[in-house]
Amino acid sequence: MAKDFAALTEHHREFIGRQHMFFTASAARGSRVNISPRSTDCFRVMGDNAACYLDRTGSGNETAAHMLADGRLTIMFCAVEGPPLILRLYGRGHVIPRGSAEYARLLEESFAGVEPLGARQIVWLDFDLVKTSCGYGVPLFEYQAERDTMDKWANAKGPDGIEAYWHEKNVASMDGLPTGMFADSP
Repeated sequence: MAKDFAALTEHHREFIGRQHMFFTASAARGSRVNISPRSTDCFRVMGDNAACYLDRTGSGNETAAHMLADGRLTIMFCAVEGPPLILRLYGRGHVIPRGSAEYARLLEESFAGVEPLGARQIVWLDFDLVKTSCGYGVPLFEYQAERDTMDKWANAKGPDGIEAYWHEKNVASMDGLPTGMFADSP
């Protein structure tokens, strides 16, 4: 049932466009494997073999640490509504730092210049394998809405509180790997 593709097809793009959630998976040598759920409102297909997402503040910054140390990244979509399908993008990623010229350009061109409070970086993936599989074992769920909890949290913290949180929680991975979040970080 699994099929391999060298690049995204129009069918793949349409499938991604219907999803509300995706997962990132990353690791570095000697580290734990990290899997994180994300909302597709921050995901963009950038070409047949490239995608990115606007990364918002989390309790850790494992993906950034793994991109800095190793670069391997997998993004997975799975249908929880409609016909079953799992689609994975396998490749190498890197982080585009908030405040950089590339970040500003991508924010303007791909996210209509909208930077939600708590946006910390853009994660870019260049992939060389698109793999689909049946998804028969994925349960059916009904999408209700996006959660507003992240926005409420960020608004309560404010820009200074978020920056302090990043310094406390986002400069190193749970395994002690640097995330590259700040130039002066270890």
